[in-house]
Amino acid sequence: MNNDLADGFFGNYGGRFVPDELIPVLDDLKEAYNEFKHNDDFEAKLKQYHSDYIGRPSPLYFAEKMSSKYGSKIYLKREDLNHTGAHKINNCIGQGLLARSMGKKRVIAETGAGQHGVATATACALLDLDCSIYMGEIDTKRQELNVFRMELLGADVISVKTGNKTLKDAVDEALKDLIAHHNNTFYMLGSAVGPDPYPTMVRDFQSVIGQETRDQILDKENQLPDYLLACVGGGSNAIGLFYPFVRDREVNMIGIEPGGKGEKKGENAAPLNFGTPGVIHGFKSYLLQDKEGEIGTTHSIAAGLDYPGVGPEHSYLKDSGRAKYVTVSDDKALDAFNKLSRLEGIAPALESAHAVSYALDLSEQLTEDDIIVINLSGRGDKDVQQVAQIMKDKNA
Repeated sequence: MNNDLADGFFGNYGGRFVPDELIPVLDDLKEAYNEFKHNDDFEAKLKQYHSDYIGRPSPLYFAEKMSSKYGSKIYLKREDLNHTGAHKINNCIGQGLLARSMGKKRVIAETGAGQHGVATATACALLDLDCSIYMGEIDTKRQELNVFRMELLGADVISVKTGNKTLKDAVDEALKDLIAHHNNTFYMLGSAVGPDPYPTMVRDFQSVIGQETRDQILDKENQLPDYLLACVGGGSNAIGLFYPFVRDREVNMIGIEPGGKGEKKGENAAPLNFGTPGVIHGFKSYLLQDKEGEIGTTHSIAAGLDYPGVGPEHSYLKDSGRAKYVTVSDDKALDAFNKLSRLEGIAPALESAHAVSYALDLSEQLTEDDIIVINLSGRGDKDVQQVAQIMKDKNA
C-alpha cells in the first residue's frame, strides 16, 4: 500500500492549501528533509539522541494483571517513559536537528496538552535554539504545570486569547507568526497534520514507535499483534505506531477519538466519526464543520485531543478501510485512568486513557491468545491536578 505520493496527498487528503508566501518556505523544508533523512551523519546523530537522551527503545510491557482480569494479552508500548514523558520528543529532536541543519535560529510551536510544548522547549534548550510556544488560554489553565516546565526550559509561552482559546487557535497564531518571520523561523509542528511535508515528516520521526514495537512483540510472542490501539487527536502517536504495520493486513489498527460528552455538535472532538472532509490549517482531512464549512467547536477532557481536524493519513486509512476509528467518552477515559493506575501502578495521560478504555472493552470479547498493543503515548503526571479537581467536583 503506497500512500506516499510526490504531491503530498494521501489518497484525497493532505496537500497544501496555504498563502502563496508559504509555498517557497514549504518547498525549502521538503527539500531539506528529503536531503537530511538520507544523510548518514543526520541519522547517526538522531539515533544517538534516541538512545542517550530520550531513553529509547521504550519498553513493551506485558500488563499481566490487566490481561488476567480482562481476558486477552495486553501490552503497553511505554512512550510515557521517554524523556519529557510522552512520544512528542521523538519528533521534536528530529525537527530540531533539521532546523539547525537549515541554519534556523528560532523555533515556534503550538501545543494543547503542553507535552509537545515541553518537548519543543527541551529540544531547543538541547540544540541552542530560541523558542516561542503558542498555547490556548484555556489550555494554559488546564496545564499550568507544563506551562511552568516550558518557561523553566527557556521558552516564551504565548497565551492565545482568540477563538475557543484551545489548540486550533494556537495553530492559527503559530501559522501567522511563520508567515511574518519565515526567514529565520522554523515551525516545529507537533502532530501529523498541516501542509505537506509535515504529515509525512512527523510520521517518519514517530515511526520509531511502531518499528520498535514490531521487533519487541516478535521477540516476546513470535508473532505480530492482533490489534494495535492508539488515541487520535491530530494523530502522530497513532500513525507512528500504525505505519510500520500497514502492509500486515492481519494486524487490526484501531484509532480512538475523544467522544467527549456526546455525539452532538460541540460535545466531542471526533472528526473521523462525526466530521466531513474539508480544509483546515493548510491541509485536507476529515474535520468538524457545519454545512457552510465553518469549523465547529470541540470538547475533550484531554487537552491534547481537543482539535477539530485529524491527520490526512488517518483520513486515508479510514476511507481505505485499513484502519478503524471509534470514540471513547470523557467518563470512560477517566475510569480507565483510574483502572490502569490501580491495576498496574501506571497513571496514563488522559489522552492515552481513551485507548486504554477501548482496549479493556475489546479484551473482554477476545480470547486469552489474542494480543493487543496499546500505545501509552504519555504519562498522567500532567493530568493529576485536573483529575483530582474533576473527582472532587463529582463527589461534592
